Formats: sequence, structure tokens, C-alpha cells
Amino acid sequence: MIKLDYSDFEAMVADPDVSDAEVARYLTARLDVPFKDRIIPDEARILMKPEEGIEIFGIKEWANKFCRKRRQERFSRRIKNGEKKPILVSEGDSWFQFPFLIEEVIDQLEPDFLIWSLDAAGDTADNMINRHPEYMIELRDQQKKHKVSGFLFSAAGNDVIGDVNGKPALLDLLNPYQAGKDAMWHINKNNLKQTLDTLERNYKKVISTIRGDHVFSKLPMFFHSYAYAIPGGFKGDNRRPIYAKQDEWLGGPLKSKGIVDIQLQRDIIRQLINALHDMLESLAGKSSTTNIYVVDVRSKLPKVTDWADEIHATSKGFERVGKTFKKIINGAI
Repeated sequence: MIKLDYSDFEAMVADPDVSDAEVARYLTARLDVPFKDRIIPDEARILMKPEEGIEIFGIKEWANKFCRKRRQERFSRRIKNGEKKPILVSEGDSWFQFPFLIEEVIDQLEPDFLIWSLDAAGDTADNMINRHPEYMIELRDQQKKHKVSGFLFSAAGNDVIGDVNGKPALLDLLNPYQAGKDAMWHINKNNLKQTLDTLERNYKKVISTIRGDHVFSKLPMFFHSYAYAIPGGFKGDNRRPIYAKQDEWLGGPLKSKGIVDIQLQRDIIRQLINALHDMLESLAGKSSTTNIYVVDVRSKLPKVTDWADEIHATSKGFERVGKTFKKIINGAI
């Protein structure tokens, strides 16, 4: 196989007119690092000098950074070319940015909206809200330049059923298996309450910060629950992503607690997703008054084939999720 010269690959990645799918042909993944750092250039397909390899592999979150740059460049070009579509600012996790390999929610919404994306795979609510907040700076900046029609926020997945510092968050939310007990019994209610209380405080901080600026006192905000995820690693599970173990986030932690029954596993995840959804709905209140909307996609991905892995839909699955977002957004702005 003829390798692509690194300089040509670099030019390809820098060009927002080159599709993510084309770039993805030259990517691979490492499983020995946190999820946000896994997607990297494939040395089997790209001809690199030693110093170029060191430079690339020394950059944390390589794919996140390049995806953000490409999206923001597309946004600026579309504005310059005179597109007249609603402008949104988005801040979120891998449901809003899954670098190159999957067309997630923001990818699905881009044809109908102009979206200034701050999203990053693997991001946590704590990081987005407390450690490295960007959303207010970018909201104000875009408002000065244009007029922002809404704010999209995706956070909680990594805090409940994803990856936190290289460890499955789910482990702390489970009780060891006991025969005859239902899904709710196997959830550590104290730990779940602590997790949801922390998330609620963080979401309230986002709301109060945005509403604290009189310009955004009525700005529509869009949160979302996640779909009912399907734990992996069972017999017949054909999901084999290059960027994650088959049962990394859900199936593995459940099995480590002795929970191996497939239906019980799925029921536990459903209960956790419902608990998160209920918290967000309570926080949003009456949308017609608060201008805060929770996009309910819990039932949109019922089949294993809807999922690329345990917690991310396929591009086709995200197309269905995106349509639900679009309907809610259009109804609010």
C-alpha cells in the first residue's frame, strides 16, 4: 500500500472541505490512553518522519482539536458566504463531537443551522463548567458579531455511564449482584444521588451564568437525556469499534459486579438514564416559561444495530436523534 505523505495528510485535515469520512481513512486508535486522546493518525497509512510522529503523538486530544478547528472554519466560511440560518453555540461531549469516525448530533444539525462548536469527546460536566469554561466568552463573542438563537449543552454522559479519568463511571453506581433483586436494587442509590446532585449544581450554574447576562435572559437552552444504551460483550454482539473495548464502559463494569444477565444489565442502564432525564426535566421546568428544553431521545435507539459501541450511536442512529433535536430547536427559536 502506498502511504500518504504526512504533509499531504496535514493539508487534508486542515481543509474543512475534505469530508471527515475521507480523513477517517487515515486514522487509527490507541486503547492505552483516555478516550479523548485515542484517535490518532495511522502510521501504517501515513509516511511520517520520526520528528513528525513525536510531534503528533505528543499532542493530547489531537482529533478533538482538529475537529473543532475544521468546524469553526466551516462556520466562518458559511457566514462569509452570506448564509442566513439560525446561529447556535454548542458545548458538549462526544454526543456533540465524535472526531471523524461518527456523524453525531452537531454533524446532523449543521446543514440546517450555523453552529459555533466548543465540543470535545470525553469532556465532563465539571471540566466544561468549572475547570475550563468557555461558553460565556463564546456566547458573548458570537452575539456581538451576529445574533445567537440558542445554546446547546451536552453533559452528564461521561459522569454517569462514560469514562472519567480513564475509569468507567458506572463502577461507583453499582451494587454487587444478588439473586432475585431487580434493577433498582443493584443501583447504589447514595452514589447515584451524589452524582445527580453534583450534575444538578453544575447545570444550575450554567443556567444562572447565562441568565445573569441580560442579553441572554430569554435565550433558548437545549439540554438532552441520552438514549437507552446497550451494554456490550454479550454473545452475538457485533459492535467492534477500533477505539474502545467491546464492553469497556457498561458491560465490563456490570460483569465485574457479577451482573451478567443481559436483560438485568439493560434494565439497570434504563433506570440510570431515566434518573438523569428526570433531573434535567425538573431543572428545566415549564419550557414555555423558562425557555429551557430537554430533548428526550431515550427511546430513539432501540436496536443494537443503532449503536456503534455501548454509548455512541452509529451515524445513521444519530440521524434519528438529530431529527428530534431539530424539531425541538425549530419549535423554540
